[in-house]
Amino acid sequence: MAHIHRESHRAARIGWLRAAVLGANDGTISIASLVIGVAAAGASQGSILLTGVAGLVAGAMSMAAGEYVSVQSQADTEAADIEREKRELETDPEHELEELTSIYVNRGLDLPLAQQVAERLMSSDALGAHIRDELGITETLRARPIQAAFSSAISFVAGAVVPILAALLAPSALIAEATSATALVTLVILGGTAAYAGGAPLVKGALRVAFWGALAMGLTAGVGRFFGAVV
Repeated sequence: MAHIHRESHRAARIGWLRAAVLGANDGTISIASLVIGVAAAGASQGSILLTGVAGLVAGAMSMAAGEYVSVQSQADTEAADIEREKRELETDPEHELEELTSIYVNRGLDLPLAQQVAERLMSSDALGAHIRDELGITETLRARPIQAAFSSAISFVAGAVVPILAALLAPSALIAEATSATALVTLVILGGTAAYAGGAPLVKGALRVAFWGALAMGLTAGVGRFFGAVV
């Protein structure tokens, strides 16, 4: 019996992983920055928590809407290209065969073999062959707006909950410090997890996310302290 070789490629995770990591990072950084900035301005714990919760709701909806619109635009473009290929296959199949043959020649096949492959694929699934080899659209990388929007919103909420809980549980005088420390630890974990899932260097991914998070929180704390002193 022939052995079936199965492989697992990380490219299959790109769609949902990108949306999930972006949402979680944004949730942690945005809400932690808001909490720290308002705390640095001298606001009460109640005002800080209200700001955090309002930011969570607004941020989750913004992430979902933005991701949906962006990915839906990609999906619309893909659908338009597929419809065009359908029409061209119906009206000019000879040209489409030449086009597919040319693609395989450019990939290294000699002309007779390229034409044979193109004819075989055109006879079994002409549209699928052109979608995959001419348009470069595959099932793995195809745009999925609903999935992207849902992943972004849920992951944003998951990331945003961390600084809100830190602000809720920390003593009033240490909200900024506790939120900063908790957020940085969370960002290191998120960055390392994303790097591991994507096959990238673990430490580099973790430090990259933590650096930008620390910069955002530091700047927001400075702004909050400045305007708190002015007001």
